[in-house]
Amino acid sequence: MATKCGNCGPGYSTPLEAMKGWNTCSSCFGDSTKSRTKLVLPSLISSRIYVVDVGSEPRAPKLHKVIEPKDIHAKCELAFLHTSHCLASGEVMISSLGDVKGNGKGGFVLLDGETFEVKGTWERPGGAAPLGYDFWYQPRHNVMISTEWAAPNVLRDGFNPADVEAGLYGSHLYVWDWQRHEIVQTLSLKDGLIPLEIRFLHNPDAAQGFVGCALSSTIQRFYKNEGGTWSVEKVIQVPPKKVKGWLLPEMPGLITDILLSLDDRFLYFSNWLHGDLRQYDISDPQRPRLTGQLFLGGSIVKGGPVQVLEDEELKSQPEPLVVKGKRVAGGPQMIQLSLDGKRLYITTSLYSAWDKQFYPDLIREGSVMLQVDVDTVKGGLKLNPNFLVDFGKEPLGPALAHELRYPGGDCSSDIWI
Repeated sequence: MATKCGNCGPGYSTPLEAMKGWNTCSSCFGDSTKSRTKLVLPSLISSRIYVVDVGSEPRAPKLHKVIEPKDIHAKCELAFLHTSHCLASGEVMISSLGDVKGNGKGGFVLLDGETFEVKGTWERPGGAAPLGYDFWYQPRHNVMISTEWAAPNVLRDGFNPADVEAGLYGSHLYVWDWQRHEIVQTLSLKDGLIPLEIRFLHNPDAAQGFVGCALSSTIQRFYKNEGGTWSVEKVIQVPPKKVKGWLLPEMPGLITDILLSLDDRFLYFSNWLHGDLRQYDISDPQRPRLTGQLFLGGSIVKGGPVQVLEDEELKSQPEPLVVKGKRVAGGPQMIQLSLDGKRLYITTSLYSAWDKQFYPDLIREGSVMLQVDVDTVKGGLKLNPNFLVDFGKEPLGPALAHELRYPGGDCSSDIWI
């Protein structure tokens, strides 16, 4: 989703910052009445929901419907929307980060899958989580697990280290009973500050998955234990780098997106600040093994304002990335993998207020989309030097590309049941 920073078109004064999902996915497999024709775009700041018809002409999508915030506020008392997933029922469910006033509230908006009318909340009345962000459900184990970022009032204007010291950022996973629509367990994450993107293994029988914790730069594995409840353990740690010329004396990797290949063999994630994209073999989920790494921009490139003083992983700062004559601003952020696992696509915008703070060049120049070729046999990543989508050249000016989706299905929006 490419959005304007502070200029979303006529009549709209706030950025979309949208995470998009389909009106139907693999959870509806076998239902001939369902077709993947609509993109559902919940907006983080404005709280609008845009439904876009891409079925008849994908190259010229048409706006199908706009759901105004007042409809969501009235029926759900939720706002600041993020992740959308379709359900096997044909409904669409969207997570929230807060209430109407910007306080933390991790609830879920339900839309009718045909009319896209707001039906109400998925969770029981009064049963929202303290904070919200992403979610993934697994009906075979009667479970959904959701994550948390921070209250909208904390994050919306940028990152303040004092908010971390004050304990205002999330560090928990919430385990929900899928049938009863209520929280049954809260998992406290050790070294798990700001758990963002969460992914179950694609195998619907599997009772485990991974979550990327942005600020602590860890990957945590969650799993059903022998007692039938859920546990979590840290399986990957990206060490911070001691730096000079940056906001803090230590720079975290800032893991902002993760995904799993469809065969559940590889885990991918992006370190938005350090600037690297990583591939891990998770054949043994408890012991991921690094098999590929690429630097695609980032804050520690040579010639930039940041000097690395101590680095546990690198011997020298990476070179700036230039693709088709354009120097890439920002770092790898949202990622999406083709179903065959051979093509990985990357965008570079996180969230406009944070983009402006950490990568001001993104605001001036716009973001880009890159493509990486994946070795699916031995593991490994290689940048495609001939692929570049430059959102700095949009007709209305530079845009910030964020989320990616495949019309035929992809590895982070499709859920199998």
